[in-house]
Amino acid sequence: MQIKSRVVNNTLYIMLSGELDEYSASTVRKNLDTLLDTQKGFVQIVMDLSELTFMDSTGVGVLIGRYKKMRECNKPIFITNPSRNAERIFEMSGLFKIMPKIV
Repeated sequence: MQIKSRVVNNTLYIMLSGELDEYSASTVRKNLDTLLDTQKGFVQIVMDLSELTFMDSTGVGVLIGRYKKMRECNKPIFITNPSRNAERIFEMSGLFKIMPKIV
């Protein structure tokens, strides 16, 4: 699992590549928390999931946890380019209601 990020125009762009599952969840959680805590100058987050090849319920939990953390700071999270697998999971779980999909 790889995490790439950059800040452009007050938006933190995060790209997740690989599998977000029970095996990678703790590392991804730790790396995302570090990124969110240390990155400055952003008011919203856009997560690009185009290269997310697999996500299970543990991965869903990781994303919900980051959503809750950012909600406390009034920083919304948006999803862009979800892979077919991620799109299906977001639709079935209702995650698009709290982390809207954008183009």
